Amino acid sequence: MTAWFPAIVYLLCFATSAACALLLGRSYRRSGMRLLLWSALCFWLLAANNLFVIVDLLLIRSADLGLVRLLLSLAAVAVLLFGFVWDMEEDS
Repeated sequence: MTAWFPAIVYLLCFATSAACALLLGRSYRRSGMRLLLWSALCFWLLAANNLFVIVDLLLIRSADLGLVRLLLSLAAVAVLLFGFVWDMEEDS
């Protein structure tokens, strides 16, 4: 593999997460379903996580941003889990 292959993969992961967040946010504005909002927020946090992967592994090699990346991933999952529980309580 060449040296630029990981950079392309990281950028594609960021672009995919951001595109999913945009599409989910647009769908939320149209329909008003809260689960779409929680999913959009989750994907925005995952996009931020992917952005920090790019910064950490490609741009700034001297600083370790692993803890920030881990906390962003945890926040993304926590937001989605909170959204699932919140919507489940509203339906009952």
